[in-house]
Amino acid sequence: MELALAAVAGRWTTLVLRELMGGPLSFGELRDRLPEISPKVLADRLRVMEERELAVCERLRGFPVRTSYRLTEAGLALRPLLLELYRTGTRLDALG
Repeated sequence: MELALAAVAGRWTTLVLRELMGGPLSFGELRDRLPEISPKVLADRLRVMEERELAVCERLRGFPVRTSYRLTEAGLALRPLLLELYRTGTRLDALG
């Protein structure tokens, strides 16, 4: 349980994971989908996710250089946890 909770720890991490569950996205696409997160914080969340081996960054060919972030198998394995966190949050909101 501690490993799963550590994987999603950190403000905004669950939202970044949620966006990447649909497939690879560039940094700019993530910024567009999550405008509340500053670019610095988004870069930090992505770096931490890479360190935890939940996501990988791939450099795309061409100019200017672009990057694409995608979830690893470990990152994709968090899907059931994220769904249950969403369900639980919805139930708690309805109660309170």
